[in-house]
Amino acid sequence: MSRICELTGKGRQVGHNVSHANNKTKRVFLPNLQNVTLLSDVLERSYKFRVSTHGLRSVEHVGGLDNWLLKTTDAKLSPRALKVKRELAKKQAA
Repeated sequence: MSRICELTGKGRQVGHNVSHANNKTKRVFLPNLQNVTLLSDVLERSYKFRVSTHGLRSVEHVGGLDNWLLKTTDAKLSPRALKVKRELAKKQAA
């Protein structure tokens, strides 16, 4: 399972550990991913996603899963999130 947020696309970052002697060794910064169940008000369903804590705060700030999916570009979303976004758009169009 890849370590990428399904809603924001946030992934791992690469950097250096720097010692007191200024020696640099490669290291990886991983996002803080959580398994979360988010509720969709329009679809009246719950969905499980693997979301970073930063992404979770962003979703709550925007006003819920439905608003987040409609405002976010498709490039950032995972295939599962895109499927939910399409269902949401279809439901709102009807």
